[in-house]
Amino acid sequence: MIHAALVNPFDTTVYHLINGLAGHNSIFDHLMIFFAKDALEIYAILFIIAWFALPKRDIEHRHALIMAGLSGIVALIINVIISNVWFRPRPFTVFSKGSFTQLIPHSHDASFPSDHTSGSFGFAAGSWGHNTKWISRTFTTLAIIVMFARVYVGVHYPTDVIGGMVVGIISAKVTWEFSKFVLPISTFAAKLFKYGPSAKVGKHTRSNTRSM
Repeated sequence: MIHAALVNPFDTTVYHLINGLAGHNSIFDHLMIFFAKDALEIYAILFIIAWFALPKRDIEHRHALIMAGLSGIVALIINVIISNVWFRPRPFTVFSKGSFTQLIPHSHDASFPSDHTSGSFGFAAGSWGHNTKWISRTFTTLAIIVMFARVYVGVHYPTDVIGGMVVGIISAKVTWEFSKFVLPISTFAAKLFKYGPSAKVGKHTRSNTRSM
């Protein structure tokens, strides 16, 4: 395993610029802590909401949801491989005390790339061009907030979250290459909830569908 504790000027400058905002407004601090800690749980909730909010007959976008979820998982697997090859210490173990604000406790594991950012952008990128705009835009907005929050709370360098974003996007592209193998699983999952082309919908729903 390669150990690298050297910090470049970009990381130093941008880290202190973003992290320097922490500790001045308790409401904003708690908001950033929430997104920094609970991003993957938020995506799980959004996944469930989207799954039941989509039209009953819509298999395509439910399949895209499952692919987005798989993209997030693949991104985390890639991160495990990277962190076992190259170990980068967390910024709170490198910078001198008093020069930063750490809002959440964290283990001293590998800093690069950011798991939360990789998983978030795996979800987001997995929905790009495949799902409805409200789903892909919501996933992407959350991913950007998480990216910022992980630096804000003091547990990642800027290049950690940028690297996480790249990993997430790549994982989504790779995962979608296997879409046809996942489609039967998506179809089966949808049928468990009685969703799909044969799903029964009410007259009001049919009329709304025609008008869209």
